[in-house]
Amino acid sequence: MRPGTPAVLALGANLGDRAATLRAAVGALEATDGITVEAVSTVLETAPVGTVPDQPDFLNAVVLARTDLTPHALLAAAHAVEAALGLDRSTKVPDGPRPVDVDVIAVGDVVLDADGLVLPHPRAHERDFVLGPWLELDPDAVLPGPRGGRVADLLRRLHAGDERDGRP
Repeated sequence: MRPGTPAVLALGANLGDRAATLRAAVGALEATDGITVEAVSTVLETAPVGTVPDQPDFLNAVVLARTDLTPHALLAAAHAVEAALGLDRSTKVPDGPRPVDVDVIAVGDVVLDADGLVLPHPRAHERDFVLGPWLELDPDAVLPGPRGGRVADLLRRLHAGDERDGRP
């Protein structure tokens, strides 16, 4: 068995050189002590979803990693990557344009809602741009928690119209 807990992170960007930013985010995650990047999905271009109209399309990808960090320390590392790549969380507009997002989707089978962290990510089950790339990397993937299940089944339901597709 490989050391560390499996973790799923979702990357997104719709400002600046989106592809370069996603590559830099992966590189920054790889350079973080306690995180080992195991796989990176194909990059998808997706239309923005939510309450802010008239913004550029997003590039999205999913990263499978292993981590020795606690879930909160992994979130802090994700926020550090975002800050290093130009995201100011104090002025971030929900559903708005951003240079980068690094969302912690799942950490092993942890289910929690404490101190600013909800795991699994509360909208992962309704996001095609998370589920599709995750399934590409791991056909047996399972999203833990009450809204979870086999990622393939969640994606199938989403495509059948049983869920909505949202963006942070």
